Amino acid sequence: MKRILLVATALLFAAPAIAQHAHEKGPNGGPMEDVAGVEVEMVAKGRTVTFNVFDEAKKPVSTAGFSGTALLTAGSDRETLPLVAEGNALKGDAKKDIATGSAVTVTLKTADGKSGQAKFKN
Repeated sequence: MKRILLVATALLFAAPAIAQHAHEKGPNGGPMEDVAGVEVEMVAKGRTVTFNVFDEAKKPVSTAGFSGTALLTAGSDRETLPLVAEGNALKGDAKKDIATGSAVTVTLKTADGKSGQAKFKN
């Protein structure tokens, strides 16, 4: 009986944490995550992955001085892309089209030195 109560309690507390991890949609239709104090939206199209950067009010943030990389994983295939700052985005080009269902991990450093990482699914 104690075991059942313990499992039920664990599930009760785990449910909100799981629900909070749902990706919010960004202004361009991509999933968004908080990374290093900014909101990052991932949009993948063809060979290009774009990370649009916004403040908490969803206003574009200049990526001047930002740096980052993206790790693309599809099955056993992996590719690391350097990201180039362009306006309010960081962009990288893969060797081939980014497959639907690929895992995309972005690591970035902001102009003021904050760094962070987030995982997305294409």
